[in-house]
Amino acid sequence: MSSENFPRKAEKFEIQAYKKPKDLINIKKTHISYSGSPQKHQYDPDKIILVPDPYSSDAFYYEFKIEDISYVEELPSLVSMEGETVTMSRIWIKKMSVGIKSFPFIVEDTTRL
Repeated sequence: MSSENFPRKAEKFEIQAYKKPKDLINIKKTHISYSGSPQKHQYDPDKIILVPDPYSSDAFYYEFKIEDISYVEELPSLVSMEGETVTMSRIWIKKMSVGIKSFPFIVEDTTRL
């Protein structure tokens, strides 16, 4: 996924209807939260991409399986200088789930620098 895919104009992205946990304090014992802009995975409908800072020049993203998400909180949207908005969410992922953290980079010979 190239950095030119970020940021995108906000689209309503429904992962699934999540019920609020009965005990928000105990969810911290069994889950880890990640915040960012959720995007549909390009190839796998069972996964999502989460972009923590969609307007940053240091673009990286997380990839999670949807089945590992237990709760989603809607956060305030971000607005660019041009007036485009990006939807932000906090997702709660079950501990010991496997996620991917991806850092795109340019391959370059650094010995000349």
